[in-house]
Amino acid sequence: MNYHFRKAELSEIASIWEILQEAILRRKEDGSTQWQDGYPNPEVVQKDIEKGEGFVLVDGETIVGYSAVLINDEPAYEKIEGNWLTNGDFIVLHRVAISEKYLGKGFAKMILKHIEDFALSNNIYSIKADTNFDNIAMINIFENSGYTYCGEVFFRGSSRKAYEKVLAKQD
Repeated sequence: MNYHFRKAELSEIASIWEILQEAILRRKEDGSTQWQDGYPNPEVVQKDIEKGEGFVLVDGETIVGYSAVLINDEPAYEKIEGNWLTNGDFIVLHRVAISEKYLGKGFAKMILKHIEDFALSNNIYSIKADTNFDNIAMINIFENSGYTYCGEVFFRGSSRKAYEKVLAKQD
């Protein structure tokens, strides 16, 4: 298997959107309210890619998963009810989604690992993320990947669980 994590290209929006639509349907089937309000959508993906923040995990030429990866860019995180572990530079990950065909094989964790590598390559040692209280799958991934629950943040009118992982500085 030849997996790479790289910036997404505008020509890949349709494939990425297909993966996100599968994830939106999975959230609904799981009884989650996350992503059931018209967000994310193809315009969000296009903006991610245009800003250089949309990333894909690929198996050869096939897109396996998607995530938006931002540096120091999440205003909602300034108003946490709780406390972040660090106050310096950080990476934010949003919109993690895995293709239906690749579910249950550890690819979301693989994306998180690639995001850690991206952070370290930019000399950033904190990764922050959030998810709905009812997104049990993502909560488990965060908790099994060394993230710490830090409190609640508010997005588009609802409360979300906020997590942070502090990375060790490389010698």
